[in-house]
Amino acid sequence: MFTVNIHDAKTHLSRLVDQAAKGEAFIIAKAGKPLVKVIPLGAEESGTARRLGFMAGEITVPDDFDSMVGEEIADLFEGHGA
Repeated sequence: MFTVNIHDAKTHLSRLVDQAAKGEAFIIAKAGKPLVKVIPLGAEESGTARRLGFMAGEITVPDDFDSMVGEEIADLFEGHGA
């Protein structure tokens, strides 16, 4: 990924947009400070958060989930377990 200053980005916008559309993302900076990243539409940016609830309806949690194996865990903490 390369960085271009804002003046050059304005001057060469068409060429830069064509490059980005082909998959070559770039950063626009002002006075050496990065401001924005230009990526092609449809490109998934690394580090983006995944949507919560994407498995809704595909798994179920038992009603007794909070108390499952409670005795076994208590025994292990008290030293009665294996």
